[in-house]
Amino acid sequence: MQDAATVLSIIRKRGEKGLPLNNLYRQLYNPQFYFRAYARLYSNDGAMTPDTTGETVDGMSREKIKTMIDLIRQERWRWTPVKRVYIPKRNGKRRPLGLPSWSSKVMQEVVRQLLDAYYEPIFSDHSRTRMSHSPERNDTRLERGSLGDRRRHLGLFRESLP
Repeated sequence: MQDAATVLSIIRKRGEKGLPLNNLYRQLYNPQFYFRAYARLYSNDGAMTPDTTGETVDGMSREKIKTMIDLIRQERWRWTPVKRVYIPKRNGKRRPLGLPSWSSKVMQEVVRQLLDAYYEPIFSDHSRTRMSHSPERNDTRLERGSLGDRRRHLGLFRESLP
């Protein structure tokens, strides 16, 4: 199998040129994508929160990744139901929060890496999605904020005009 970074750069170049992707599904068989996904997710605050299956970051191993890949190959992978909890809001009410299983989080991150490599080059620089999720554009990245904050950042208010 090719190195994950090499595959992502090839996918990114195809996205820049607007070329179609063929056989993207087989990239889900590459364990390096799962290692990259694990590396990105394991340090998150909620990594040790158990889900409906009881999985946490501690349960991830090379054997678990191999099992996930085998299930994908056999077309038997199933997403597990999300655990729903309610967290308090500032105003005293509570809002629902879904906690996916650790395996589902890793699989979501693998798919996100592949799709992001293809679609990121063709997003507009003014796209809200690009500004929210683009790791390559930290200088224009807005983590949170009101629509007004985003408009001010983009210079869409009259007071920002000369």
